[in-house]
Amino acid sequence: MTNQGNSAASRDIANYLHPYTNLRTHEKSGPLVITRGEGVRVFDDSGNGYIEGMAGLWCTSLGFGEERLVEAAVAQMRKLPFYHGFGGKVPDIGIELAERLINLAPTPMSKVFFANSGSEAIDTAIKLIRYFNNAKGRPEKKKLISRTKAYHGVTLAAASLTRLPINQTDFDLPIPGILYTDCPHYYRFSEDGESEGAFSARLADNLEKLILDEGPDTIAAFFAEPVQGAGGVIVPPAGYFEKVQAILKKYDILFVADEVICGFGRTANMWGSTTFDLKPDMITMAKALSSAYLPISALMINDAIYQALADNSAKIGMLGHGYTYGGHPVPAAVAVETLKIYEERNTVGHVRQVSPTLQDGLKKFEDHPMVGEVRGVGLVAGVELVQNKSTKEAFDPSAKVGMKLVSIAQDRGLIGRAIGDTIAFSPPLIISDAEIEEMIGIFAAALDETHDWAKGEGLLS
Repeated sequence: MTNQGNSAASRDIANYLHPYTNLRTHEKSGPLVITRGEGVRVFDDSGNGYIEGMAGLWCTSLGFGEERLVEAAVAQMRKLPFYHGFGGKVPDIGIELAERLINLAPTPMSKVFFANSGSEAIDTAIKLIRYFNNAKGRPEKKKLISRTKAYHGVTLAAASLTRLPINQTDFDLPIPGILYTDCPHYYRFSEDGESEGAFSARLADNLEKLILDEGPDTIAAFFAEPVQGAGGVIVPPAGYFEKVQAILKKYDILFVADEVICGFGRTANMWGSTTFDLKPDMITMAKALSSAYLPISALMINDAIYQALADNSAKIGMLGHGYTYGGHPVPAAVAVETLKIYEERNTVGHVRQVSPTLQDGLKKFEDHPMVGEVRGVGLVAGVELVQNKSTKEAFDPSAKVGMKLVSIAQDRGLIGRAIGDTIAFSPPLIISDAEIEEMIGIFAAALDETHDWAKGEGLLS
């Protein structure tokens, strides 16, 4: 990149260490500097506008510039800018938020523990699962099962559950005690002639075999996103979770539903657990809990877990876990206001109304010569690009076809995300039918341009 003097871009390159970024490439290309947002759009420092097709990082559910959330933060900042939950103290707004979440839970829950990010909520779940089984006199029941292509965060323990190479390579992960079972991606991993039901049954059988091979008395919990997000927007096939949950119940294994992406309306229900009939023992949440306006996350636990934790805390002297900023009153106030808006505006109903525009609109691209599969539910979707449509052959990762498409779309006014060669969509939940159609129109033009580029590069068979 040429020397830009004191520009925002040059200052970024000089000082800012970017997550999820090729750092050497960034030194040459520089950043996209975002300066403001309005509705479903953000604007860069040159005044160019973009539809935010990913709601930031799956999270800005109410879009950019919701004044009620700003006002809630300011009011709480003036009233009580900080307090904590240690030693039985609590900011009053934290009580209201916990109560609201318990009342919203998709299955009976007992208590809410607050943290600052989805990763922290997952780490807390892992620690409390260990604490729980020690309290129950089961010190060997500690192994955790995750799935291939799962994403559960990037802290040390959470990233061990995240089964994506980029999140583990050269970080010396996973930590011990983590097991992995199959990714439930029917399009990519089913056998010839295998129905969705038969595929789900095979994966359930593989899970049970893993449990029996390891010893059921050593397996503590199974972690799953209702829809695998960062793994490629993988929607579970018919019968999958029904069969998995039966196995977990059979061997007394806790089920942790990671609702960090799916929670609060993304799947056209308040919870992904409702959409797919899940009955978890623990639920993690973040992102849309505050529409991402301020960092906050939470873990809900059922009463059986709580009672064991309470008994053990009495035995030891306290529950020795917590975060300084967990349940911070300002993010908590924003989260309460966010939940009020969801209810008052019937955000879930709106998602149900507009989601066919997204899902049906994208489904039409399955006829495109470079599209293998379109999948999704509610306002989350993925379009998987392939080199050969008939054989499902993927592009060589080094070609970076998905990233090329996203770059072209960005030049046309749409911010998207390439997960390998799957293009993900997760727009703000407030998006209108007209805005969805505009987004799809930009994507269509970018897809055709990418196809012409790939053809010219000799990438298509």
